[in-house]
Amino acid sequence: MAIKTVGVLGCGLMGSGIAQVSAAAGYRTIVREVSDTFLQKGLGRISKFLDDGVAKGKVTAADRDTTLANLSGTTSFDALADCDLVIEAVVENLAEKTATYASLERVVKPHTIFLSNTSSLCITELAAATKRPDRFGGLHFFNPVPIMKLVEVIRALTTSDETYQTVFQFAQSLGKEPITAPDRPGFIVNRLLVPYLLDAIRAYENGLGTLEDIDKGMKLGCGYPMGPFTLLDFVGLDTTYYIANIMFEEFREPAYAPPPLLKRMVLAGRLGRKSGQGFYKY
Repeated sequence: MAIKTVGVLGCGLMGSGIAQVSAAAGYRTIVREVSDTFLQKGLGRISKFLDDGVAKGKVTAADRDTTLANLSGTTSFDALADCDLVIEAVVENLAEKTATYASLERVVKPHTIFLSNTSSLCITELAAATKRPDRFGGLHFFNPVPIMKLVEVIRALTTSDETYQTVFQFAQSLGKEPITAPDRPGFIVNRLLVPYLLDAIRAYENGLGTLEDIDKGMKLGCGYPMGPFTLLDFVGLDTTYYIANIMFEEFREPAYAPPPLLKRMVLAGRLGRKSGQGFYKY
């Protein structure tokens, strides 16, 4: 089916990035937030990103203006009535997401596809909470969305072939490189990444080396763009802790169990860059 109008639920860090790449790809894009304060903050983030791109010569002024012209914001679900596809990027909470889908289903058309940007929740469970489980899937972007090329496309057990093909092609139209991931906690990337990050914390707890030396070792020795502790601070220790708990609950394997240090840092509010302190101070 042809996608012309895209809705985005949530204009936070991920939602604003998703709305930006959608509008930049030529889609009429409507982003919805719960309050005008959050909406204006998110739209301001998009404008600043584009303005910075123009200043650095990475984006033309014409492309910036076209992207912003394709984009609009709202605090109402009614404004999403004509959307062909809606991407949900609200808080990682099952109850919040299902309540959002219920409000959305009251206004959208029967053919509208629902997608979740969840990084950890079960896509089949989310789909089952809607009246369109065959037109539901996962579309997991990576931060920062306008820069990161990868997108994971996740099929629920109920996702139709037509929906899957449409979503995969939509991801490609955004200039992304989609991969197909299974509907299991962590999908592909986090399933491999999270145990590595947790193991780095355990190794540090056991005296393997300093934070700086472990980071430098993985960066220069393995060619990673950043070491595990720099990456943990960037992702957010609370986010990693949340995903790890969901993965451990599903698989009950020690590799997915959050180390004691991670739990205590989250309890202490040391969440990484966003709080000013994680493994490093910012």
